[in-house]
Amino acid sequence: MTPNSPNFPEPSGPLVGADWLAGRLSAPGLVVLDASVGAHRGAAHRIPGARPFDLDGDLSDHDAPAPHTMPTAARFAEAMRDLGVDDTDTVVVYDGAGVYSSARAWWMLRAMGFDRAAVLDGGLPAWTAAGLPLEAARPAYDGTRGSFTARPRPGLLVGADAVAAALADPAAAVLDARTRERFTGAAPEPRPGLRGGHMPGALNLPFGDLQRDGGLMRPAAELREAFAALAGDRERLYFSCGSGVTACVLALGATLAGYRHTAVYDGSWSEWGLPSDERPVAAGPAGG
Repeated sequence: MTPNSPNFPEPSGPLVGADWLAGRLSAPGLVVLDASVGAHRGAAHRIPGARPFDLDGDLSDHDAPAPHTMPTAARFAEAMRDLGVDDTDTVVVYDGAGVYSSARAWWMLRAMGFDRAAVLDGGLPAWTAAGLPLEAARPAYDGTRGSFTARPRPGLLVGADAVAAALADPAAAVLDARTRERFTGAAPEPRPGLRGGHMPGALNLPFGDLQRDGGLMRPAAELREAFAALAGDRERLYFSCGSGVTACVLALGATLAGYRHTAVYDGSWSEWGLPSDERPVAAGPAGG
């Protein structure tokens, strides 16, 4: 069975369950990527055969002022080839926290024109809870080099100017995935030097609100209700967070909910919140 055959088990959407992945783990053309960050990066165990998609390492542009900035298309393509990813592969991404940084990896793949990708619902915790097998993690992938081709879609990852324009556009909504305490400025930012608060006109939808017990994503109808409660009938949605990671959880949720005109602010609050008068900041609840 090859990736281009009609029997190849491609996911029907951007989210797959642990049972789906377990039943197809050895299928030719299926690549599993571990996109864990922070304390979960470099965990002792992984899903069998998983390869490290290192957002804290090579898969961010460390020359950019904001963390987790998307690397150039050429650098991203090289990293995917180094991980053995072919253009015809199907990719499933997971992380050790649940659905957290895996959504960022999925969105980056989409931004580079690769649609044969899905997120593992619930991530490694859901896999482990289901009693599925693990293996000792390896620090690097040393298999065959891939043929991945980057075909950038510039509109999926946007900069501060595009977000400022969206904030002034009554047909668009900007949603911030940070906690309510950080959004209002009641809690300090974890990155030193950033101002507290939010973009004037932005709305707060903490990424955890899109998940249910076990770190699984909510059903599509509930996701649609969560977005509509804030955005109303606006279909153009822009997402921000601390460093462009959990904003992608909102992007995943919006995609599951049927939204088609969405973008992630790559610099997010790590850029907007810098101590400068260039970008305005509001404190308190949205509209306050």
